[in-house]
Amino acid sequence: MNKEEYQLISSQGEGQYIEFKENFNPSIIKEIVAFANSGGGKIFLGIDDNGRRKGFKITNKLKSEIQDIARNCDPPVNLSLESSSDILIINVNNGENKPHSCKYGFYFRNGANSQKMNRDEIIDLISKEGKINFDERVCSDFQWEDFDSEKFDNYLNLSKISKSLDVKDTLRNLNVLKSSGLTNAGVLFFSKTPSKYIGTSKVRCIHFKGNERVDILDKKELDKGIVSNIEFAINYLEERIAIEFKIENGIRQEFPEYQKNAYRELIVNAIAHRDYLKSAEVAIEKLKDSINITNPGSLLFNEKNFGKVSIYRNRLIADLLSRTTHMEKAGTGISRVKSYCKDNDNEVIFEFNDFFFSKIYSNKLKEKSSEKSSEKSSEKSSEKIINLIKNNPKITILEISKRIGLTTRAVEKNLSKLKEKNLIIRIGSDREGEWKIL
Repeated sequence: MNKEEYQLISSQGEGQYIEFKENFNPSIIKEIVAFANSGGGKIFLGIDDNGRRKGFKITNKLKSEIQDIARNCDPPVNLSLESSSDILIINVNNGENKPHSCKYGFYFRNGANSQKMNRDEIIDLISKEGKINFDERVCSDFQWEDFDSEKFDNYLNLSKISKSLDVKDTLRNLNVLKSSGLTNAGVLFFSKTPSKYIGTSKVRCIHFKGNERVDILDKKELDKGIVSNIEFAINYLEERIAIEFKIENGIRQEFPEYQKNAYRELIVNAIAHRDYLKSAEVAIEKLKDSINITNPGSLLFNEKNFGKVSIYRNRLIADLLSRTTHMEKAGTGISRVKSYCKDNDNEVIFEFNDFFFSKIYSNKLKEKSSEKSSEKSSEKSSEKIINLIKNNPKITILEISKRIGLTTRAVEKNLSKLKEKNLIIRIGSDREGEWKIL
């Protein structure tokens, strides 16, 4: 590993296929088993969690110990060792006889973390043994003249990855380029026209006039690649969402109909975790009183665990996105969506079948504005009533009603509020008395 390769790897940070360890500890077998159960990966001994090179003494005894603990797994894990000065690289192969376990139990890789598997997850892995995820498969008919250098450079900037290495070397380090060609994830991120190779790459954005999917105000079909599809879809909704502005103490405050962070999380979730083997498109719909986001693909775990656990359908896509600001590595997106909606007085619901459906209901911003307008109208009516009383303290409710165009019931409510605020009082009887301004 030369200086440029080290800079690239350290700038990428830990992820689905990379783990840093400052020192050796026998518990490293958890990471070895996790990588074997999740498509393989590399463990760098001598680099701390922040990507800083610490280094340590590499001995033949240490190498033998690592090989021994891998052989003692059930079934044994196949790995190779590679040293670079004071850094030891453990290359863990994708397991050929999953699931693998160690003395601590069964583990799998979920983003930058190695997590212990529960019973259902172990059964699910057994049922999928030997299956390669769609995003990790090589796109055999991809043609390099369709590689989009501009998209690639934009991704490197977003993920703050050094451009010191050759393009193909960088792609290999990102695990999107294999010896047999570019993976489907690579095509979805860096192809000029992804749908030329993957027909399900498109995203559909629609703006409906009402709350039924009938009258269409605008429709866009995107085929810009994963990052640009996400950014366009977020902007599409943002341009169509009402925002109320209010100035308090000279400071302008914004009150949006929907919280941007909430629908941003759901858009990223839909595009990153959809089942690309299903023919339907991701749909992002703006209706009068809601936002609907639908993506093909059922849950990968029991519904009761929704929002509590996170399992990636497309591990490579998730790993690439987690290196940008668009996706967190922690897998807490649904919890954040619920929190954003609660803070903004929105209601969010989720439905699961062969599709994953999210719906955010409007916080009725227009109704709130109407209520505020009504309050302002009431204040103006109260001012008119006070002026009429000033000119004629004996004025009757019926006369006030005719003069300002309100019902007698509305006038009575305004008078009650003025009395509660100690702005006026009634002296004498209803028939012979008069109003007095305090």
